[in-house]
Amino acid sequence: MAFILDDILFSPLKFTIWLGTKLRDAAYQEMTDESKVHEALLQLQMRHEMDEISDETFEQEEARLMEQLEAIRELKEQG
Repeated sequence: MAFILDDILFSPLKFTIWLGTKLRDAAYQEMTDESKVHEALLQLQMRHEMDEISDETFEQEEARLMEQLEAIRELKEQG
């Protein structure tokens, strides 16, 4: 009987912990997704090849995206 009562009383807390864990995992997955950065690099390169952006803009954006990619890799290494 006590176990049923404990389950009833602690279920909101257990749900909150479970939900927090799921949100943390989803955020980590989103933060360490390299594919979005690779896609942005490809789009940037295409825009540059089609002369939609200048060399200077391309270099600045490429540097920013490469820094972002490096940060993702460092985050993955740290676990």
